[in-house]
Amino acid sequence: MAAYGSRRPKFASVLRSVLASAPLVALPLYPAAAGQDAAATSSAASATPPAASKDQAENTGDDFARPVNVIQLYDQYVTAPRSGGQPGTIREVTTETLKLRADQRIDLPGPWKLALREDLPFEAKNPINAANPSGDYVYGVGDVHAQAALIREIDARWTIGFGSRLVAPTGDASLGLGSGKWRIMPVIGVRYALPEISDGSYFEPQLWYDQSFAGGLSKQNISNLRFAPVWRIALPDRWFVTFYPSPDIRVNYGDPITGQTGRLFLPLDFQLGRSLANNLTVSIEVAVPIIRDYPVYDFKTAARLNLTF
Repeated sequence: MAAYGSRRPKFASVLRSVLASAPLVALPLYPAAAGQDAAATSSAASATPPAASKDQAENTGDDFARPVNVIQLYDQYVTAPRSGGQPGTIREVTTETLKLRADQRIDLPGPWKLALREDLPFEAKNPINAANPSGDYVYGVGDVHAQAALIREIDARWTIGFGSRLVAPTGDASLGLGSGKWRIMPVIGVRYALPEISDGSYFEPQLWYDQSFAGGLSKQNISNLRFAPVWRIALPDRWFVTFYPSPDIRVNYGDPITGQTGRLFLPLDFQLGRSLANNLTVSIEVAVPIIRDYPVYDFKTAARLNLTF
């Protein structure tokens, strides 16, 4: 069920408050983490752990090819050109998504792992459409996701994974809270560890294809090639920077959207984050378009709070 309102959504302030207070929450964890780090350093004096184990220790819960059990709180803010109140006009539409994510890793026989993911998004946006002609903010559940992938670690450097994501049209498409389409998104990714830069650094290109296959006949057909050349650099003091953490490079082969003049969308996309404790990480992602022939967004920012276990 959706709700209406004329003001900007306020639920995102919850996550921002959590992110702001996260360092204080994590302070009691630092002594334990420091003790563990000291113990690990002492152990390393007598035996050097294998590269794969050291690399896995740096996993913050965002690595497609190195799955871990994680609960994530995600807040995304996006502005994009969409249809205006009059035919042929364009206006800026704001979408804010608060998403709960749960990942689970299941160890299979041999070098294989099964990675499962479920996403539950809550959206607030202000489109103009037949159900919302005044362009007020509408609130409700978005399209939920479920994902499964098989991961195989080849050696300390190389890991490969493939799987698929299913998107169900649970959002109210008449209000613009969902696509109104069932979608399938197969994915393949290859991970190459870069210990020469630092432990925890890697390059991980991922190729996705977002394809609608059922749903409302009046809704746009979706057919997008999506690419993410993920490059994570682990920095000192538990900081990290990631270039292209999301598969936002897109080539559209589906129905055109408002303002589209070509097929390609190419953003500049980066993420900065820090591990506050061994199992707690916060990060912020910022993206702006370089080429927007296919205008996915004008501006995007996303905050993540990851709790691994």
